[in-house]
Amino acid sequence: MATTAIQGQKRALRKIVSASLKSLSQSQIQHQSKVVTDAIVNSTMFQTSKCISCYLSMPKGELDTGPLVSAILAAGKILYVPKLDTSDSSHPRMDMLRVYDQSDLDSFPSGLWGIREPPYERSRKPRSNALDADQQLDLIIVPGVAFDTSMGRLGHGKGYYDSFITEYIANTGRSRPFLVALALNEQVLQEQNVPMISGHDWSMDCIVRSDGILDPNNLLGCPTH
Repeated sequence: MATTAIQGQKRALRKIVSASLKSLSQSQIQHQSKVVTDAIVNSTMFQTSKCISCYLSMPKGELDTGPLVSAILAAGKILYVPKLDTSDSSHPRMDMLRVYDQSDLDSFPSGLWGIREPPYERSRKPRSNALDADQQLDLIIVPGVAFDTSMGRLGHGKGYYDSFITEYIANTGRSRPFLVALALNEQVLQEQNVPMISGHDWSMDCIVRSDGILDPNNLLGCPTH
């Protein structure tokens, strides 16, 4: 199918899923967020990972990653979170910058879409960037608008994560990190319902939702249902 047609399908699906998410109360989102967070933290993959990238969630309409990023730091793991660089409007990009501790995390101001972002410097020194760091990213926890049971992902339309994953592998020469999507139950569709562009859109290895974990190869290392 032509790329333009797929892009049209993606836009339509974003509207449908976004509308359904508006019906969720904050208490429903918080309940699902706790179940998902507990599943991740108790997984073998989390416990054996040393370096993790995790997104900082939007204020509403999305699973809350606040408790998860705090758990990553409390476990003594290296944490990287997204920073959008829009200085060149024709080529916006996303960096992954290190978070050093909870007080560092708590100091981040809100950026685009109300999402907290780290400044590029801390105490007048550049933050570690995942693209330049010596440590291999073991796990990337990925957001999205919708997913399906065949591990397809629909992002917000900017291509930040797809581009970052491609750049990380190409520029560092490292193996592909394990890709885990966190989802509200209402964001997960049936098999092959998410339109994907071959060679550009990255599929997930695992999708964690409160109704159950979709992990075809049991890579996360926890019970599925």
